[in-house]
Amino acid sequence: MDYYKVLGVDKNATPTEIKKTYRKLALKYHPDKNKGDKASEAKFKEISEAYAVLSDVDKKQQYDQFGSTQFHQRYSQEDIFRNFDLNDIFKQFGFGSSGGSTSFRSGMGGDGGGHPFGSFFNQGHSTGCGGGGCHSGAGKGQDMTYQISVTLDEVLNGAERTISLRKNGKSQNVSVKIPRGIEEGKKLRLQGKGGESSNGGQPGDLYLKVGIDSDDRFSRNSDDLTVEKLISFSEACLGTKMEIETLEGKKFMVKVAPGTVHDSRLRIKGYGLPAGPMGDRGNLYVKLGVKVPDTLTDVQRKIIEQLKECDL
Repeated sequence: MDYYKVLGVDKNATPTEIKKTYRKLALKYHPDKNKGDKASEAKFKEISEAYAVLSDVDKKQQYDQFGSTQFHQRYSQEDIFRNFDLNDIFKQFGFGSSGGSTSFRSGMGGDGGGHPFGSFFNQGHSTGCGGGGCHSGAGKGQDMTYQISVTLDEVLNGAERTISLRKNGKSQNVSVKIPRGIEEGKKLRLQGKGGESSNGGQPGDLYLKVGIDSDDRFSRNSDDLTVEKLISFSEACLGTKMEIETLEGKKFMVKVAPGTVHDSRLRIKGYGLPAGPMGDRGNLYVKLGVKVPDTLTDVQRKIIEQLKECDL
C-alpha cells in the first residue's frame, strides 16, 4: 500500500498539507457518517494508517527510505499506531471530546490488540480490507511470534530463509527475506501467516523476532564491528604490521605505531555493517591488547630484568 496514494498527496507534501488532506478524507469516510458502509469503513482505516505514518517524522523517514514492503517488515500495526491519539486529532477537527458518537467510540476504544484503536482496527488490517472486502463481524486470527537468529554475514548481505513452523499440528514452510542491516530485536511481519480465524475472518500475522548469533571473530556495536588482536610487548614498543580480515573476507595490512598502549583501537573505515537495507556501512575497529606470557624462559627473564633496570 502506497500511503501517499492513499491520501492523494505528493511525496514532497508539507505536514500541513498532509494534515489538511487527511482531515478532508476523515470527514468524508468517518464511520458515523457512513453507518453500515463497509467500503467506507475500510477506507477510513486505510487513510488513518497512512496518516499515522506520514504525520510522524521518524516513521515517515523510515517509510521514505525503505519503501512499503521493508517498512512493514520493520513495523507492526501496533508500532504504526503507537503514540497516535485519534481522539485528540478529532478534537482538533471538531468532532467533539471523544471523536464521535457512542457507537464510534465503542469501536475505537483501547480494548483490543494492544494499540489505541482497539477492536475497530482489529476487524481486519487495512491492506486486507480494501474495497469493502472485510467480513462483517468476523474476527481476525491470533497473531503469532517466533524467534529467529541470523548471522553477521546475513546482516551484511541480507538473506532469504525458509522456516518450518507447526500450525494446528501440521508443519508449514514459510519463506522470509532477511533485510540487509537488520538489527537485534526487530520484528519481521508476515501478513496472514499467523493463526486461523475461528469464524471465517482473515488469519492473524506472523512476527519473527530477530536475534543476532554471536560470532567468534567479531563483536557488534550498532553498525560497527570490532575484532580483537594481541601484540607482544616488543611490538607495542617498536611498532609492527599485521593482517586483518574483514567480515566478507577482504584482507588489509594495518600499521601498529610504535608506543601503542593496551586497548588502543585502529579503524578500517566502511567495513562494518550496513545501517539498514540502503544505508552506508559502519567501521571495522581493531582492538589491540598487549600479550603478557604466562611463563618465561631463562633468556627471556634476563632480558626482562635488563629492561626493568632501564625503566621499561
